[in-house]
Parts: sequence; structure tokens; C-alpha cells
Amino acid sequence: MPEITSPARMEHLKRLIQFVAGHAETAGFEIHRIREIELAAEEILVNIFNYAYPGMEGDVSIMCRAEDGSLRLEFSDTGVPFNILDVPDPDVTADISHRRVGGLGIFFVKEMADEAWYRREGDRNVLMLIFDKHRQGAEGRGRTGNVET
Repeated sequence: MPEITSPARMEHLKRLIQFVAGHAETAGFEIHRIREIELAAEEILVNIFNYAYPGMEGDVSIMCRAEDGSLRLEFSDTGVPFNILDVPDPDVTADISHRRVGGLGIFFVKEMADEAWYRREGDRNVLMLIFDKHRQGAEGRGRTGNVET
């Protein structure tokens, strides 16, 4: 499975997103799906950059695998344990003035990915996002996922 590892810093975001997008393009994903995959990857990476390593430096790794009409992205870091699947979805039907701040990015990731899985392996956070090549868009999709500890 192709892998890239980089310091978890914002100046590496473009290179990491290009790695992911290149694998999606090679796997035959249409441009609208590649853009969703890029957006989801950016949200995950920015969260890792900003929150995984408070007061210290660390790395992030991404593995990509295309198989059976899907793209699997595996993000891993040795930062603070954090499972995005535990973050409650925001009430997007509430008036904007009554919504809590934050959480929309993670909500969008969970909506755009067809599956999301989290596990803690020793000192590593491992998040797997699976994107179906033939999906037409994020609207109206349910999610599946599981947490392994």
C-alpha cells in the first residue's frame, strides 16, 4: 500500500493532499469525487496538525489503497488519542445563532466518506476512510463505522 509520512505541519498540507488526489485519479475517480476526497483529507490533516501534538512536534502518515471500486485512506499519528466518530453531529437544522461552534468539518468528512473506522494501535491513532468510486455525492447517505480499541 503506497504510504507518505510527513511532519504534521501546515506547510506540508499541499503535498499530502496531492498524494491522496493522485491515487484517487489513478484509481479512476471522477473529478467531483476527487474533490470530496481532497476536502475530507484536508479536514483530517488540519485537525491532526492543530490538535494531535499540543506543544510538541509529530508526524502523520497516509496510506492509500484502491481496490474493488473504492479508495481506502488510512491516516495515522502518535498524537493525543482522538476518535472523530465519537464527535456528535451538529444540528444542521438549527438556526445558525443556536448552533455550537465547531464540528462541521468532521461532520462533512463523515458524510463524504462511505465508511469510517477508527482504532488505537498502541500509541497510534488510525483512521480509515473508504470512498466508493461510483457514489454520486455526499447528500442523502447514511454512514457505517466501527470503533476498535
